[in-house]
Amino acid sequence: MSIPVAYLSIVLIWSTTPLAIQWSTQGTGFAFAVLARMLIGVIVAALLLAVWRINLPLHARARRAYLVGGLGLFGGMALTYWGARYIHSGLISVMFGLSPLMAGVLAALCLGERSLTPWRLAGMVLGMLGLAVIFIHGDSLGGEHALAGLLALLVAVFIYSGSLVWLKQIGDDSPPLATTVGSLSVSLPLFGLVWLLTDGQLPAMVPPRSGAAIVYLGIFGSVIGFALYYYVIKHLEASKVALITLVTPALALWLGSVLNGESISLRLWAGTALILSGLSVHQWESLVSLLAPATPATE
Repeated sequence: MSIPVAYLSIVLIWSTTPLAIQWSTQGTGFAFAVLARMLIGVIVAALLLAVWRINLPLHARARRAYLVGGLGLFGGMALTYWGARYIHSGLISVMFGLSPLMAGVLAALCLGERSLTPWRLAGMVLGMLGLAVIFIHGDSLGGEHALAGLLALLVAVFIYSGSLVWLKQIGDDSPPLATTVGSLSVSLPLFGLVWLLTDGQLPAMVPPRSGAAIVYLGIFGSVIGFALYYYVIKHLEASKVALITLVTPALALWLGSVLNGESISLRLWAGTALILSGLSVHQWESLVSLLAPATPATE
């Protein structure tokens, strides 16, 4: 698969995932919804491994990648599902739009990447301003505990960004689908434990829309989305992978407004615009290198 196709697919999946997460928890509970999603994901991914006869590497580097991916998946998704009940669905994507800013700092500290250039520092400032506008506007962010939901999402973004940088540092060369199976397998018992501790009961009836959202997330959000994600991070720098989040927040907000009737205020759009502007400035050098035509070779 070409990298542009993988990029577009991830953008589409990530743009629809926030709304699907919120729908999947309605009538089922957040713990059951995320557990069911991951269970479907690991079954589908394992079947694909068997059908396509892809080996599941178990060498030391692969095991470290599975552990890091699984723990990052558990921490990020558990907090995301918990917080998604209290905020507009599009805000999930907006918050995850901050991941390039966090990944840039972590990459500089952990990987020695020269990511803290003046452009990127300016982008971080804009992103923090946008985040401040969103947090200050707590009266129309969604549910009663919207600020708590936003804080949970902020921690989830930090965990996601840390796992991204850590996976890049490990540099495992296992097939993307194998990494997906390994990560899902590590996270599944942890999600099961959360479900047992918070609820532990199967819902009497799963609403059709919730069930469809869980299946969609299990197949596309977990298997296809994660496999494509692991594919692109092996071929591109962490900062360029994070460019995907430049597109998804505005699209996710629009989908939440159209399909879920979420009222998005002008001030909330302003905070989102600041974050996206910060991302653009932060990734300006990467954008220029991606868009600039190749220089002809000289003799």
